Amino acid sequence: MPRPIAIAALAFLLASPPALAGEAEIRAAQTVIQNQIEAFLADDAARAYSFAAPNIKRYFPTQQSFMAMVENGYMPVRRPQSHAFGKSEEMSPTRIVQQVLLVGPDGKTYEAVYTLEMQGDGNWLITGVSMRASNALST
Repeated sequence: MPRPIAIAALAFLLASPPALAGEAEIRAAQTVIQNQIEAFLADDAARAYSFAAPNIKRYFPTQQSFMAMVENGYMPVRRPQSHAFGKSEEMSPTRIVQQVLLVGPDGKTYEAVYTLEMQGDGNWLITGVSMRASNALST
């Protein structure tokens, strides 16, 4: 009878490293988002722009064009009163989707869904953000 327990324990141990690796990757991606939000709040355009992936930089080749886009379409991300990480999903070893719940400068709640990809140098960068008003109540 102890044999099935030992097999189950071994299966759990073998399954644990990938789950831990996924959690570490998600934390790394969340750190990138956190750092970009902090850069936005500090009006540090260069630092905020540094977290954008090459696909974003092709559309917005200067810090000024990038910041203008953020200010015109993503003010809750640019100037959040508060934010919290929601659901996340590792789509592949190099792609993560992360939900961020925000209270915008207008006091309304928003949901931002970030996509991030690991670059060739091992760093995570933001490849896109979609945002919508949230039905959640802000406190």
